[in-house]
Amino acid sequence: MHPPPLGTSDQSLVPSPSSRQAGDEVSVGEARARYFAENGFAADGGYSARWVRLAKGPIPIGFPNFAARVRAVQCHDVHHLVTGYATTWTGEAEISAWELASGCRDYWAAWMLNLGGMMIGLLIAPRAVFAACVRGRQTRNVYGSQIDDAFLAQPLRALRGTLLLDHPARPASAADVLVFTGLTLLAVLYNTAGVALVAYWWWT
Repeated sequence: MHPPPLGTSDQSLVPSPSSRQAGDEVSVGEARARYFAENGFAADGGYSARWVRLAKGPIPIGFPNFAARVRAVQCHDVHHLVTGYATTWTGEAEISAWELASGCRDYWAAWMLNLGGMMIGLLIAPRAVFAACVRGRQTRNVYGSQIDDAFLAQPLRALRGTLLLDHPARPASAADVLVFTGLTLLAVLYNTAGVALVAYWWWT
């Protein structure tokens, strides 16, 4: 998960036409380059950076840009292009729920980051997170794909069709609600355990 760039609000950095309808006419690689530029990311998306800077209030927080995160974020960035979710707190929460519902496979960094992102979404935009979860249940993602030159050369419109993202989501089913409930419980348990571990480390 790309953290929202430093100093952004939840109304900024929504996908521009170049990364939505107009972006459908370009290749995945071209759309990704525009996405990086529009959001103030490095030309390579920050994949080669040693540290990730996260905006949290007035104090920037950093953590190592470990290999498993880079592997997940390469797919995650493509998901922003095909879904249209913004790089805001709400948008990252939506894409977290969408990725969890559509399946993160063996990308353990994606599971960790998305459970955190979904938890934030449950607090600030629960309806949007539920809708994204339902959409994820009905579509596919690119986890498990090799993000190489051949992948980036394909038309963005074609990729959206392959992932079943070229039509509106159907109304939620009972199974969708059940999956959302399960993911919600998992997110609460995961984040509660994380807070407990940090508190234990801090006080001992």
